[in-house]
Amino acid sequence: MAFDIDMIKKVYETLPARVDKARKLVGKPLTLSEKILYAHLWDGKATEPFTRGKDYVDFAPDRIACQDATAQMALLQFMQAGKDQVAVPTTVHCDHLIQAKQGAAIDLARANDVSNEVFEFLGSVSNKYGIGFWKPGAGIIHQVVLENYAFPGGMMIGTDSHTVNAGGLGMVAIGVGGADAVDVMAGMAWELKFPKLIGVKLTGNINGWTSAKDVILKVAGILTVKGGTGAIVEYFGEGAKNLSCTGKGTICNMGAEIGATTSTFGYDESMSRYLRATDRADIADEADKIAEYLTADDEVYANPEEYFDQVIEINLDELVPHLNGPFTPDLATPVGELGPKAKENGWPLKVDWGLIGSCTNSSYEDLTRAASIAEQAVKKNIKPKSDFGINPGSETIRFTAERDGILKIFEDLDATIFTNACGPCIGQWDRSDMKGDEKNTIVHSFNRNFSKRADGNPNTHAFVGSPEMVAAIAISGRLDFNPMTDFLITEDGEEVMLDEPSGIELPPKGFEVEDAGYEAPVEDGSKIDVKVAEDSERLQLLTPFEPWDGENLMNAKLLIKAFGKCTTDHISMAGPWLKYRGHLDNISNNCLIGAVNAYTKQTNLVKSQINGEYDAVPKTARAYKKAGIPTVVVGDHNYGEGSSREHAAMEPRHLGVYVVLVKSFARIHETNLKKQGMLGVTFENESDYDLIQEDDTFNFIDLKDFAPDQPLTVEVVHADGSKDTFKVNHTYNDAQIKWYRKGSALNLIKEENAA
Repeated sequence: MAFDIDMIKKVYETLPARVDKARKLVGKPLTLSEKILYAHLWDGKATEPFTRGKDYVDFAPDRIACQDATAQMALLQFMQAGKDQVAVPTTVHCDHLIQAKQGAAIDLARANDVSNEVFEFLGSVSNKYGIGFWKPGAGIIHQVVLENYAFPGGMMIGTDSHTVNAGGLGMVAIGVGGADAVDVMAGMAWELKFPKLIGVKLTGNINGWTSAKDVILKVAGILTVKGGTGAIVEYFGEGAKNLSCTGKGTICNMGAEIGATTSTFGYDESMSRYLRATDRADIADEADKIAEYLTADDEVYANPEEYFDQVIEINLDELVPHLNGPFTPDLATPVGELGPKAKENGWPLKVDWGLIGSCTNSSYEDLTRAASIAEQAVKKNIKPKSDFGINPGSETIRFTAERDGILKIFEDLDATIFTNACGPCIGQWDRSDMKGDEKNTIVHSFNRNFSKRADGNPNTHAFVGSPEMVAAIAISGRLDFNPMTDFLITEDGEEVMLDEPSGIELPPKGFEVEDAGYEAPVEDGSKIDVKVAEDSERLQLLTPFEPWDGENLMNAKLLIKAFGKCTTDHISMAGPWLKYRGHLDNISNNCLIGAVNAYTKQTNLVKSQINGEYDAVPKTARAYKKAGIPTVVVGDHNYGEGSSREHAAMEPRHLGVYVVLVKSFARIHETNLKKQGMLGVTFENESDYDLIQEDDTFNFIDLKDFAPDQPLTVEVVHADGSKDTFKVNHTYNDAQIKWYRKGSALNLIKEENAA
């Protein structure tokens, strides 16, 4: 039986009437995305049609999911909210703090030792506030959510950008910062700008070496890393129905890499099969009763151009396998074209590692498709030329795959079976075969491949592909290998080709597990004491940020002008820094150390206007803060692309940055800045970015008149005394300006709770 079945039944009881009213109000057929959005309005019923991309709307999500790295800061904030229990079903999943090194058993034991303080904190906070707790080793948050909590027609938020994975089961699931999650935990509405809609029509059927992963790799190449910003991507068509549920999850998962608010599919037979296979027939039965409300109206998919803001069509019969990268997940290349492209760009052709797993591709079906390739290497006596690493998605997947002999196939290739956790995908990889900054290539089935992402090496060229393609290329050891046309040489010197992959959608014997790793909270947590040691290096109770004084911001100095791509990985790196995610002051020592200084083209080296010397970004920021001097960060397009980590907003705020001024923001990061009481603004004229000089002083001369839809005026004073004045835009509404005035959204929550 499903978790929270009573809540789900309640959603299904009210959904049809709410959708019918919304359809009448809007005056036209509705997409699936619109049905779910209108059915989850905070006040329960639609009273007006909303304008896509413009209107801010209050929603009531059904549930929340948090992973251990982001849950720490989210729950530290929730502890200040003055609530006895979370207001909606919430779970915490320990999957980010487990380093991949020697193998599952050893790595898990080491994580439980090294991060015991954090795991105990998360477990006790979860117990106290009524939160479900998934222990270390239980699995990757998004695979566990898909197996246990996702349901068609629901709305959820999660403190991880890949929360969108649950769209594979027909949800509107959205990644948010911890402060957004705290709002909902505290029983408040969650605000979102009503999204635009991108429709992706899929025809035909994937075949041969092509997989569901190739759909999103192709879409990423079309839309780029910012093409989905502010939009929900809704997949439909006969091709969509031909995909498995976990394949749909893979596609939705990587919607985060195109900046999409989320992605989703309409309810169909594949979802019903998956629900029943994962012991949730009760949800499938309820969903079947209102199936027409869990997908778009027929007219929408028949004439999509009339109902979506943009429509893309992909014929799965013609789709070919892709590898995307390096250094960005939208650099899409068909496998057969990668060799010449790699040689032209100087990308190393030798592949050192093939990594299979992550929240994107770690289902039973994914493992069987990759295993079908690995098994051929064993049987045909082909010695793999690359190392292999495998991360099963959950203990249920791992236990079932081991029972069915799937893991043994990889072990026969000397693959390392890592813990059921994120591992290398999030930078938790102790890679023993590489030292320093050696140039090299890896292939993986993950979602992101930013510089330094997997192993901390800026010269690791990481390419994203399907599990089966990763397996084939790793076996060959060459980036330019095309399994559809190229031969491999056996240990006996014979030329052979790999057969096409084959997979099993759902285990014929059913899923099985002895201990899934779940711990339910006690009914009454009032007597549970959550302790944080004052001298802890891992955890730190939060001090509220100071409110705005209501005056214009004057004499602010430039901290850094970031050049080019500046993701949340550049602003607040993961990897070894993950251990400080619960300690704001300690983790702030990684603030913007990956951002490229526009003047020196170096990282973590900026000029101080206090002494004229160059030093690390965090050290320079702390000196400004100690001197009482506010600072400004300037950036390029899609600033804050990547994960949902609010540390990328909290760290600059903690170090005295008052303003982030960029050409454009990624959605989650812009919201995180607002939640933490920061001023996030964009150049009205992008060319004004070029006016900013290294020794500039910023005056925000009309900030006292801060109001919705009103640009602000910035006066920039250069070192020679000359000035430039220009306009900057913002997207703050009245409620968000209140956050700014109070110093943060959390300050406002505390004030309202105390009233």
